[in-house]
Amino acid sequence: MTDSRTEQDAGPVVVGVDFGTLSGRALVVRVADGVELGTAVHEYPHGVLDRALPGGGDLGPEWALQVAGDYVEVLRQAVPAAVRDAGVDPADVVGIATDFTACTMVPTTEDGTPLSEVPELAGVPHAYVKLWKHHAAQPQADRINELARKRSEVWLPRYGGLISSEWEFAKGLQLLEEAPEVYAATAHFVEAADWIVWRLCGKLRRNACTAGYKGILQDGTYPSRDFLAELHPGFAGFVAEKIDRPLAGLGERVGSLTAEAAGWTGLPEGIAVAAGNVDAHVTAPAARAIEPGQMVAIMGTSTCHVMNGEVLREVPGMCGVVDGGITAGRWGYEAGQSGVGDIFGWYVDQQVPAYVAEEAAAQGRTVHEHLTELASQQAVGEHGLVALDWHSGNRSVLVDHDLSGLVVGLSLATRPQDVYRALLEATAFGTRTIVEAFDEAGVPVEELVVAGGLLKNELLMQIYADVTNLPLSTIGSEQGPALGSAIHAALAAGCYPDIGAAATAMGGRGRAVYRPIAENVAAYEELYAEYRLLHDHFGRGGNEVMHRLRARRRQAREVASR
Repeated sequence: MTDSRTEQDAGPVVVGVDFGTLSGRALVVRVADGVELGTAVHEYPHGVLDRALPGGGDLGPEWALQVAGDYVEVLRQAVPAAVRDAGVDPADVVGIATDFTACTMVPTTEDGTPLSEVPELAGVPHAYVKLWKHHAAQPQADRINELARKRSEVWLPRYGGLISSEWEFAKGLQLLEEAPEVYAATAHFVEAADWIVWRLCGKLRRNACTAGYKGILQDGTYPSRDFLAELHPGFAGFVAEKIDRPLAGLGERVGSLTAEAAGWTGLPEGIAVAAGNVDAHVTAPAARAIEPGQMVAIMGTSTCHVMNGEVLREVPGMCGVVDGGITAGRWGYEAGQSGVGDIFGWYVDQQVPAYVAEEAAAQGRTVHEHLTELASQQAVGEHGLVALDWHSGNRSVLVDHDLSGLVVGLSLATRPQDVYRALLEATAFGTRTIVEAFDEAGVPVEELVVAGGLLKNELLMQIYADVTNLPLSTIGSEQGPALGSAIHAALAAGCYPDIGAAATAMGGRGRAVYRPIAENVAAYEELYAEYRLLHDHFGRGGNEVMHRLRARRRQAREVASR
């Protein structure tokens, strides 16, 4: 052991592994009460591939790929390190569960080997993992939506009337049309959430969460073969040949840890391996937020909004509604924003002048902390700006990834902290737009529960409370998805009878940590009205300037790459 502590007698413990956009985190949790005993993070060596493949070869606009082998390295590195950090005997671990960003797709051979590891395909972009924020399949998504509307497909309203370019079918159709040889070599087109479970226990199962939200599985049925054939004759067998596999319920034990995976992780062979899950959905039990009216916003590079409802409603622009998609016995709703932390990071990395970084360093703060401190000194509206949070497109409620970011009100007097605060506010306005869509559809939101890395920004949290005019609760853990996975591991190991009991014992949240400030609420009403004018003008008003600029960018990049 590298840890100097002696092994502690913690009783049964479980491991939750959260596979994020840039890294994987392992968390060791005591089954009895959810106490987090140890953790470790492993950064993906290849990160996000959005410009070139590891061996060279340029990628087009809106591409976002990853290397599947990086995920296995998380099992090899982070899991043993977390157990050492916890100071527990590995023999006390009774189960492991994982969650993933979604929709993240891995094309594989029959035995699960990622196609990017097949030597003759290593230089082909379509052989790699398509990360959730791969948006290059927007043309395919547009055709799927157009045909579904034309045919009045009954599943379309379950996705707010629009299928995203991020989801399985758009990515699969792009694969077929742009790289038919790779499509033909793809024995399985697998959600990464299911692929990593396959690696752990040797069984390929589709978790019910991603199948419903990302794979258009509704009421036990996928889109029909004739619908797929009308999109492209070669796509007719996509469901049966590439994605349809036996389903596993959330918290279900898919199998037992294999000897090979035990060697990677240092965990006992034969322990329970739970069904995969989506990082956002798995977080709700960790926050004890599985009752109707509680919307959980998991805020990181993007934000995913999930909540349970007693009734089935059609919410315009939602990402999906699935029976039992979050917890059994309720309708699980999902919406989201494609860019949040990514937007703040882009601004700091690409737009902030050097003197700001120097000021921050002189005061022992990060640039984010420095800009937040400066922005917190402003009154609402003092910067004279309003922004649209579409730097990575719009997931909800417009479902259009060809939209782009915008800041209105810039002048020669505008300072870096002004724009920074306007971007913070823009993401809050985007969340309010989603909340209003749910309210108007008959799925009322009464409490906003925040999880994820951004909850440590107190200014941002207060802005969200003021903009939404809702009490804002916070999860009791800094590692919500990993804790949520650990809770599901305990369920799969038979430690609790159901997810409600497991969440009560192992989850937690601080209630109404941030409350709306009346004068701020009133001031934000005026700014939000301006945001909605811009939102509807560029997103719904027939103004195609953003689409034309995006198309011109693609054309210019294509010409330059010839």
